[in-house]
Amino acid sequence: MEILHKLREGDAASLIDLEETKRRLADHLKALTVTIGERSMFSPEKLTAAARYIESVHRQNGLDVELEHYPCNDFTAANVVALSNPPGDAPVKRYLVGAHYDCVLGTVGADDNASSVAVQLETARQLQILRNRFEIPVFVKFVSFALEEYPAYATMRMGSRVHATGMKGRKERTDGVICLEMVGYTCDIPGCQRYPFPLSLMNYPKQGNYISIVGNLGSRKLVRELAAGFAKNPVLPVVPLLVPLNGWVMPAVRLSDHAPFWNERFRAVMVTDSAFFRNPNYHLPSDTMEKLDYDFMARLVESLLIFFLSAA
Repeated sequence: MEILHKLREGDAASLIDLEETKRRLADHLKALTVTIGERSMFSPEKLTAAARYIESVHRQNGLDVELEHYPCNDFTAANVVALSNPPGDAPVKRYLVGAHYDCVLGTVGADDNASSVAVQLETARQLQILRNRFEIPVFVKFVSFALEEYPAYATMRMGSRVHATGMKGRKERTDGVICLEMVGYTCDIPGCQRYPFPLSLMNYPKQGNYISIVGNLGSRKLVRELAAGFAKNPVLPVVPLLVPLNGWVMPAVRLSDHAPFWNERFRAVMVTDSAFFRNPNYHLPSDTMEKLDYDFMARLVESLLIFFLSAA
């Protein structure tokens, strides 16, 4: 358990094979954005292909998987739910890691949001490997949401809304929901990183080389804990943000899968590269896999693993 002691003392100590992780992330991006391609509500067969791919990867990595089907227009959508269970007694902490696997019409959605699905898949795989080396009394549910983009956003067809409503109805307990939203793009030119008002008036970084954690006031404990875990991986800077009034004072921070969990009063955060405030390819055909920073994404996998290892 020496590595857990080091993590708790603030020594990140590399948990991953960086080059292998980058290769696997690129493989996932290629499968989702090249082999499958556009995964919009208007291409239900592509959504099904993406769900099957995600399910197959989780099963290959030893996770229990189930599909959460729900009706959407004239087809059936499916959230992919994979469970990483600790052995033995009940876990001390329970978390959900979510990411939507659809994209908008006319794009292949590399950063938005295949980058997040890739990080989700690789985090799940490596957590399973670490469970063979360490006792990790943390339960993690990985949920890939079928639909987030327009015209599903903020409707009953939104995959995260379906899942959040179901969790509330089942009175399912969670210590935190971590929603990954666009996590693969970086920029180093001063001024390339933009912010919504009033953050644009504050002293936030001008370069887009960090990951952000966004939470509402009800999730401030989760934001603090996640940021503290990520800080043990100093090669990936982290910028936390707490927003009042469930984010309605800054609507741009609500535009992802964490919002339905806020609405149902779950502790939830969005982990993001800041989307259109950084990435000029947002919702455009130019959002392709070669634009992404795979080192950045691999470091995020490492930060998530550090958090889970030190959370119990």
